[in-house]
Amino acid sequence: MGKIDLLETIKNRRSIHQFKEQAVANELLTEIFTYASWAPTHYMKEPWRVKMYQEEGKHIIIDATIKSYQRLGVMKSDDSPKTLKSIQSIKDFLFKIPHHALIYFEKEADPVRYEEEYAAVCAFIQNAQLSAWAYNVGMLWTITPYMHDPLFAEAVGLDPEKEKIAAVMQMGYAEKIPTSKGRTPIKEKLEFITTNEN
Repeated sequence: MGKIDLLETIKNRRSIHQFKEQAVANELLTEIFTYASWAPTHYMKEPWRVKMYQEEGKHIIIDATIKSYQRLGVMKSDDSPKTLKSIQSIKDFLFKIPHHALIYFEKEADPVRYEEEYAAVCAFIQNAQLSAWAYNVGMLWTITPYMHDPLFAEAVGLDPEKEKIAAVMQMGYAEKIPTSKGRTPIKEKLEFITTNEN
């Protein structure tokens, strides 16, 4: 990929909300996350870890998501036909997404180190998004309430005392690519400091 291709990938990447049901090959997913792992990382700790839920394995994260939403009051938990239909509709929608990549890392007791690790994981995630886009694979970076639910973490095999969920990335080939919403001109957010006056 040349410089122009890289810059165009950065500019043209979109968050994908509608996916084809076609799965992405494990070899390609591995390739995508291999490129992602070249993210900057303090002390070369490479703190990122990935649990990839796909095929029948998606039931684990989907069931944990529904139960967490019910505990948190985001969804109703009664047995009424309306509630059961709503739950099934959400399960069906999530199951049609080919891949759910849960990104997590080991917590650091030192707050500075914790921020360094989280920043590295976020760089890893953005690298994954750009790498995926170069292979025509779409991703949606989701940050939802269940990420802060200790019982959700336990349900997906993590220790909430020791491990932090950074994101869940929905992945697959795009059914529809959103149009660009543009960006605020950087001149409105960029300040050059050229004098030593306070």
